[in-house]
Amino acid sequence: MKVHHLDCGTMRPLGAPAGLVCHVLLIETPTGLALVDTGVGGLLGRPSPARRFGPARHLLRPSFDEAQTAVRQIERLGLDPADVRDVVLTHFDADHVGGLADFPRARVHLTDAEATAAIHPATRREKERYKAVLRSHGPTLVRHPPPTGESWRGFESATELTGIAPGIVLIGLPGHTRGHAAVAVDAGSHWVLHAGDAFYHRGQVAGAGRTPVSLRAMERVVAHDWRKVLAHHERLAALWRAADPDLVLVNAHDPVLLAAARARADTRTRSAGPIQRSRHEPGPERASRISCRRAGGRR
Repeated sequence: MKVHHLDCGTMRPLGAPAGLVCHVLLIETPTGLALVDTGVGGLLGRPSPARRFGPARHLLRPSFDEAQTAVRQIERLGLDPADVRDVVLTHFDADHVGGLADFPRARVHLTDAEATAAIHPATRREKERYKAVLRSHGPTLVRHPPPTGESWRGFESATELTGIAPGIVLIGLPGHTRGHAAVAVDAGSHWVLHAGDAFYHRGQVAGAGRTPVSLRAMERVVAHDWRKVLAHHERLAALWRAADPDLVLVNAHDPVLLAAARARADTRTRSAGPIQRSRHEPGPERASRISCRRAGGRR
Protein backbone atom coordinates (compact mmCIF):
# COMPACT_ATOMS: atom_id res chain seq x y z
CA MET A 1 0.00 0.00 0.00
CA LYS A 2 1.19 3.50 -0.71
CA VAL A 3 1.67 5.63 2.40
CA HIS A 4 1.84 9.45 2.39
CA HIS A 5 3.32 11.28 5.37
CA LEU A 6 1.36 14.47 6.11
CA ASP A 7 1.86 17.27 8.63
CA CYS A 8 -1.66 18.22 9.69
CA GLY A 9 -0.93 20.93 12.22
CA THR A 10 2.05 22.85 13.55
CA MET A 11 2.31 23.41 17.30
CA ARG A 12 4.78 25.69 19.05
CA PRO A 13 4.72 25.00 22.79
CA LEU A 14 7.16 26.91 24.94
CA GLY A 15 10.55 25.24 25.01
CA ALA A 16 10.21 23.69 21.55
CA PRO A 17 11.63 26.42 19.29
CA ALA A 18 11.67 24.17 16.21
CA GLY A 19 7.97 23.52 16.63
CA LEU A 20 6.10 20.23 16.62
CA VAL A 21 4.27 18.55 13.76
CA CYS A 22 1.09 16.49 13.70
CA HIS A 23 2.25 13.48 11.70
CA VAL A 24 -0.68 11.83 9.93
CA LEU A 25 -0.50 8.81 7.63
CA LEU A 26 -2.62 8.71 4.48
CA ILE A 27 -2.88 5.16 3.15
CA GLU A 28 -4.01 4.24 -0.36
CA THR A 29 -5.69 0.87 0.08
CA PRO A 30 -7.14 -1.30 -2.71
CA THR A 31 -10.65 -0.08 -1.88
CA GLY A 32 -10.23 3.53 -0.76
CA LEU A 33 -8.27 5.81 1.52
CA ALA A 34 -7.51 5.48 5.22
CA LEU A 35 -5.95 7.88 7.70
CA VAL A 36 -3.94 7.28 10.84
CA ASP A 37 -5.04 10.22 13.04
CA THR A 38 -6.38 13.46 11.55
CA GLY A 39 -4.28 16.21 13.10
CA VAL A 40 -5.61 19.57 14.25
CA GLY A 41 -8.13 19.67 11.39
CA GLY A 42 -11.30 21.68 11.65
CA LEU A 43 -11.75 22.62 7.99
CA LEU A 44 -15.32 23.68 8.63
CA GLY A 45 -14.29 25.76 11.63
CA ARG A 46 -16.61 23.67 13.78
CA PRO A 47 -16.14 23.15 16.58
CA SER A 48 -14.12 26.28 17.28
CA PRO A 49 -10.45 25.95 18.31
CA ALA A 50 -11.38 27.04 21.82
CA ARG A 51 -13.93 24.25 22.14
CA ARG A 52 -11.67 21.66 20.49
CA PHE A 53 -8.61 22.32 22.64
CA GLY A 54 -9.86 24.20 25.68
CA PRO A 55 -7.17 25.86 27.83
CA ALA A 56 -4.56 23.46 26.39
CA ARG A 57 -4.41 25.61 23.27
CA HIS A 58 -2.44 28.20 25.23
CA LEU A 59 0.16 25.57 26.10
CA LEU A 60 0.35 23.82 22.72
CA ARG A 61 -0.19 26.96 20.60
CA PRO A 62 -1.43 25.06 17.53
CA SER A 63 -1.80 26.73 14.17
CA PHE A 64 -5.19 26.53 12.52
CA ASP A 65 -4.12 26.69 8.89
CA GLU A 66 -6.65 25.40 6.36
CA ALA A 67 -3.82 24.42 4.00
CA GLN A 68 -2.56 21.97 6.63
CA THR A 69 -5.85 20.15 7.07
CA ALA A 70 -5.92 16.57 5.85
CA VAL A 71 -8.74 17.44 3.44
CA ARG A 72 -6.72 20.08 1.60
CA GLN A 73 -3.57 17.94 1.52
CA ILE A 74 -5.49 14.98 0.10
CA GLU A 75 -6.86 17.25 -2.61
CA ARG A 76 -3.36 18.50 -3.48
CA LEU A 77 -2.30 14.88 -3.99
CA GLY A 78 -5.00 14.56 -6.63
CA LEU A 79 -7.14 12.32 -4.45
CA ASP A 80 -10.71 12.70 -3.24
CA PRO A 81 -11.30 13.28 0.50
CA ALA A 82 -14.68 11.59 0.08
CA ASP A 83 -12.75 8.34 -0.50
CA VAL A 84 -11.52 8.35 3.12
CA ARG A 85 -13.52 5.43 4.43
CA ASP A 86 -11.59 4.72 7.62
CA VAL A 87 -9.66 6.64 10.27
CA VAL A 88 -7.44 4.70 12.68
CA LEU A 89 -6.71 6.60 15.89
CA THR A 90 -3.68 6.32 18.11
CA HIS A 91 -5.80 8.07 20.76
CA PHE A 92 -8.51 10.70 21.23
CA ASP A 93 -6.51 13.83 22.11
CA ALA A 94 -7.60 16.97 20.26
CA ASP A 95 -4.43 17.29 18.18
CA HIS A 96 -5.08 13.78 16.82
CA VAL A 97 -8.85 13.87 16.29
CA GLY A 98 -9.44 17.56 15.54
CA GLY A 99 -10.13 16.73 11.91
CA LEU A 100 -12.59 13.88 12.47
CA ALA A 101 -15.58 16.04 11.59
CA ASP A 102 -13.99 16.71 8.19
CA PHE A 103 -14.62 13.01 7.35
CA PRO A 104 -18.14 12.44 8.67
CA ARG A 105 -18.73 9.19 6.75
CA ALA A 106 -15.49 7.50 7.81
CA ARG A 107 -15.46 4.63 10.28
CA VAL A 108 -13.26 5.50 13.26
CA HIS A 109 -11.14 2.63 14.60
CA LEU A 110 -9.65 2.74 18.10
CA THR A 111 -9.01 0.48 21.05
CA ASP A 112 -11.98 -0.38 23.21
CA ALA A 113 -10.18 1.10 26.22
CA GLU A 114 -9.69 4.45 24.48
CA ALA A 115 -13.30 4.60 23.34
CA THR A 116 -14.46 3.91 26.89
CA ALA A 117 -12.16 6.60 28.28
CA ALA A 118 -13.34 9.17 25.73
CA ILE A 119 -17.04 8.46 26.21
CA HIS A 120 -17.02 7.69 29.94
CA PRO A 121 -14.00 9.49 31.44
CA ALA A 122 -13.28 8.12 34.89
CA THR A 123 -10.87 10.66 36.35
CA ARG A 124 -10.61 14.42 36.51
CA ARG A 125 -7.71 14.34 34.06
CA GLU A 126 -9.72 12.29 31.57
CA LYS A 127 -12.68 14.64 31.92
CA GLU A 128 -10.40 17.57 31.09
CA ARG A 129 -8.71 15.68 28.27
CA TYR A 130 -11.62 14.28 26.28
CA LYS A 131 -13.90 16.88 24.74
CA ALA A 132 -17.34 15.52 23.84
CA VAL A 133 -17.56 18.19 21.15
CA LEU A 134 -14.91 16.30 19.14
CA ARG A 135 -17.43 13.52 18.49
CA SER A 136 -20.55 15.69 18.39
CA HIS A 137 -20.92 14.98 14.65
CA GLY A 138 -21.77 11.37 15.55
CA PRO A 139 -18.87 9.36 14.09
CA THR A 140 -19.17 5.60 13.71
CA LEU A 141 -16.76 4.21 16.30
CA VAL A 142 -15.32 0.75 15.66
CA ARG A 143 -14.04 -0.46 19.02
CA HIS A 144 -11.31 -3.09 19.01
CA PRO A 145 -10.94 -5.14 22.22
CA PRO A 146 -7.53 -6.60 23.08
CA PRO A 147 -6.92 -9.73 20.98
CA THR A 148 -5.88 -13.02 22.52
CA GLY A 149 -2.43 -14.40 21.77
CA GLU A 150 -1.46 -12.19 18.83
CA SER A 151 1.69 -10.10 18.54
CA TRP A 152 3.55 -7.92 16.06
CA ARG A 153 7.36 -7.91 16.31
CA GLY A 154 7.12 -8.81 19.97
CA PHE A 155 4.40 -6.27 20.78
CA GLU A 156 1.39 -8.04 22.19
CA SER A 157 -2.19 -6.88 21.82
CA ALA A 158 -1.95 -6.55 18.03
CA THR A 159 -5.07 -6.56 15.86
CA GLU A 160 -4.86 -6.69 12.07
CA LEU A 161 -7.59 -4.44 10.70
CA THR A 162 -8.53 -6.64 7.76
CA GLY A 163 -11.84 -4.81 7.53
CA ILE A 164 -9.81 -1.93 6.10
CA ALA A 165 -7.02 -3.87 4.39
CA PRO A 166 -4.52 -6.61 5.26
CA GLY A 167 -1.30 -5.07 6.53
CA ILE A 168 -2.78 -2.45 8.86
CA VAL A 169 -2.23 -3.41 12.50
CA LEU A 170 -3.52 -1.71 15.66
CA ILE A 171 -1.14 -2.29 18.59
CA GLY A 172 -2.16 -1.43 22.13
CA LEU A 173 0.42 0.79 23.87
CA PRO A 174 -1.46 2.24 26.87
CA GLY A 175 0.27 4.79 29.04
CA HIS A 176 -0.03 8.20 27.41
CA THR A 177 -3.78 7.60 27.58
CA ARG A 178 -5.81 4.70 28.92
CA GLY A 179 -6.19 3.10 25.49
CA HIS A 180 -3.33 4.60 23.48
CA ALA A 181 -2.18 2.57 20.48
CA ALA A 182 0.45 2.42 17.77
CA VAL A 183 -0.40 1.60 14.16
CA ALA A 184 1.77 -0.48 11.83
CA VAL A 185 1.28 -0.25 8.07
CA ASP A 186 2.75 -2.46 5.36
CA ALA A 187 3.98 0.04 2.77
CA GLY A 188 5.12 -2.69 0.38
CA SER A 189 8.88 -2.13 0.48
CA HIS A 190 8.88 -1.60 4.25
CA TRP A 191 6.69 -1.25 7.31
CA VAL A 192 5.82 2.06 8.95
CA LEU A 193 5.20 1.99 12.70
CA HIS A 194 3.39 5.13 13.86
CA ALA A 195 3.85 5.19 17.63
CA GLY A 196 1.55 8.16 18.22
CA ASP A 197 2.46 9.80 21.52
CA ALA A 198 4.19 6.72 22.96
CA PHE A 199 7.28 8.94 22.81
CA TYR A 200 7.62 12.65 22.08
CA HIS A 201 11.18 13.05 20.79
CA ARG A 202 13.59 10.88 18.81
CA GLY A 203 16.18 11.18 21.58
CA GLN A 204 13.98 9.03 23.80
CA VAL A 205 14.40 6.02 21.51
CA ALA A 206 17.45 6.78 19.37
CA GLY A 207 19.67 7.99 22.21
CA ALA A 208 20.85 10.82 19.96
CA GLY A 209 19.80 14.41 20.38
CA ARG A 210 18.80 15.78 23.73
CA THR A 211 15.10 15.70 24.48
CA PRO A 212 13.98 19.23 25.42
CA VAL A 213 13.22 19.47 29.12
CA SER A 214 9.88 21.11 28.39
CA LEU A 215 8.78 18.15 26.25
CA ARG A 216 9.81 15.63 28.89
CA ALA A 217 7.89 17.60 31.51
CA MET A 218 4.79 17.91 29.33
CA GLU A 219 4.88 14.21 28.49
CA ARG A 220 4.93 13.28 32.15
CA VAL A 221 2.25 15.74 33.20
CA VAL A 222 -0.28 14.48 30.64
CA ALA A 223 0.52 10.76 30.98
CA HIS A 224 -2.23 8.47 32.20
CA ASP A 225 0.34 5.94 33.48
CA TRP A 226 3.94 7.19 33.52
CA ARG A 227 5.44 3.77 34.29
CA LYS A 228 3.88 2.31 31.18
CA VAL A 229 5.15 5.26 29.14
CA LEU A 230 8.71 4.58 30.30
CA ALA A 231 8.33 0.87 29.57
CA HIS A 232 7.27 1.68 26.01
CA HIS A 233 10.24 4.02 25.63
CA GLU A 234 12.50 1.05 26.39
CA ARG A 235 10.72 -1.31 24.00
CA LEU A 236 10.69 1.19 21.17
CA ALA A 237 14.35 2.03 21.81
CA ALA A 238 15.18 -1.67 21.47
CA LEU A 239 13.30 -1.72 18.17
CA TRP A 240 15.28 1.33 17.02
CA ARG A 241 18.60 -0.25 18.00
CA ALA A 242 17.76 -3.35 15.98
CA ALA A 243 18.06 -1.10 12.89
CA ASP A 244 15.70 -3.21 10.79
CA PRO A 245 16.01 -1.85 7.22
CA ASP A 246 12.40 -2.88 6.56
CA LEU A 247 10.98 -0.73 9.37
CA VAL A 248 10.43 3.04 9.66
CA LEU A 249 9.58 4.19 13.19
CA VAL A 250 7.81 7.53 13.55
CA ASN A 251 5.77 9.32 16.17
CA ALA A 252 3.17 12.05 16.13
CA HIS A 253 5.17 15.19 16.77
CA ASP A 254 8.89 14.90 15.92
CA PRO A 255 9.63 16.96 12.76
CA VAL A 256 12.95 15.18 12.14
CA LEU A 257 11.29 11.76 12.07
CA LEU A 258 8.62 13.11 9.71
CA ALA A 259 11.28 14.44 7.33
CA ALA A 260 13.16 11.13 7.41
CA ALA A 261 10.00 9.15 6.67
CA ARG A 262 9.17 11.43 3.75
CA ALA A 263 12.68 11.04 2.36
CA ARG A 264 12.42 7.25 2.61
CA ALA A 265 9.04 7.24 0.87
CA ASP A 266 10.29 9.62 -1.83
CA THR A 267 13.33 7.44 -2.52
CA ARG A 268 11.15 4.36 -2.90
CA THR A 269 8.78 6.23 -5.23
CA ARG A 270 11.60 7.40 -7.52
CA SER A 271 13.14 3.93 -7.68
CA ALA A 272 9.80 2.45 -8.70
CA GLY A 273 9.87 4.39 -11.98
CA PRO A 274 7.14 6.33 -13.77
CA ILE A 275 4.48 3.59 -13.76
CA GLN A 276 1.01 5.12 -13.64
CA ARG A 277 -1.90 3.30 -12.02
CA SER A 278 -5.49 4.12 -11.29
CA ARG A 279 -6.01 5.78 -7.96
CA HIS A 280 -6.78 2.71 -5.87
CA GLU A 281 -5.35 -0.11 -7.98
CA PRO A 282 -2.92 -2.13 -5.87
CA GLY A 283 0.60 -2.16 -7.23
CA PRO A 284 2.91 -5.19 -7.56
CA GLU A 285 3.83 -5.01 -3.91
CA ARG A 286 5.30 -7.92 -2.06
CA ALA A 287 2.63 -10.22 -0.71
CA SER A 288 1.65 -8.78 2.63
CA ARG A 289 3.48 -10.54 5.39
CA ILE A 290 1.35 -12.17 8.02
CA SER A 291 0.98 -9.13 10.23
CA CYS A 292 -0.18 -10.83 13.38
CA ARG A 293 1.15 -14.09 14.69
CA ARG A 294 0.59 -15.97 17.86
CA ALA A 295 2.48 -14.56 20.81
CA GLY A 296 6.04 -15.77 20.74
CA GLY A 297 6.07 -16.18 16.97
CA ARG A 298 8.86 -14.45 15.06
CA ARG A 299 8.01 -11.45 12.91
